[in-house]
Amino acid sequence: GNVLEGGDPPITGQTVAPTDTCGGAAAGAQCQRCVAVGADIVRVSVPSMDAAEAFGRIRQQVPDVPLVADIHFDHRIALAVAERGADCLRINPGNIGSEDKIREVVDCARDKGLSIRIGVNAGSLEKDIQKKYREPTGEALLESAMRHVDILDRLNFHEFKVSVKASNVFLTLDAYRLLSAQIDNPLHLGVTEAGVFRSGT
Repeated sequence: GNVLEGGDPPITGQTVAPTDTCGGAAAGAQCQRCVAVGADIVRVSVPSMDAAEAFGRIRQQVPDVPLVADIHFDHRIALAVAERGADCLRINPGNIGSEDKIREVVDCARDKGLSIRIGVNAGSLEKDIQKKYREPTGEALLESAMRHVDILDRLNFHEFKVSVKASNVFLTLDAYRLLSAQIDNPLHLGVTEAGVFRSGT
C-alpha cells in the first residue's frame, strides 16, 4: 500500500484482526479500530474462498488501510485476494505447492505491485527440518526461511519481508539475529501466539 518498510522509513506497527473474516462488517470495523489506535498495517486471515470473497468487502470498508492477507496453502486464495485489493500476501512459497503454482502467485504479486511476507513459525516447520533438529531452534527457523527466500530469488522477486516467529522470546531473537546476517530484506518482527485472544502472553 502506501506504507514503506525497510531501509530509512520508520519502523511500522502491524496487528492482526482476530474477528472472523467472514463476519461481515465487524471485520472491517475492527480494522478501522486497529488503525485508530496506531496500527500502520492490519493482517487478515483468509483460510477459504468464502473468506477471500469477504476480504473484498473488507477492502471496500477500509480503502486506505494497508491489508495483509494471511494465506497458508491454497494458491487460488492468494490469487483471489490479490484481485480483491490485498496489499501484501503472507505465504510460505514452499507450502503453496508446485513450482507452477508458486510462479502464478509471484507473477500476480508482481503484476499487482504487491509485497510478500514469508512467514515461518516454530510450530509448523517442515517435517524434514523437524526431524533434523528435533526441536525448534534458531538454525531450524533460519533453514526454513532460506528455503522460501531461495524460491523467490529464483523467480527474481525481491519485494518481500521475512518473519521467523516462535512463542519463546529468546528463540525468536536467536532466529532473527541469524536471519539478519543472511538477507537485506525487511524483517517482520513478532512473537507468535502473543495475542490476548490466544494465550494471553
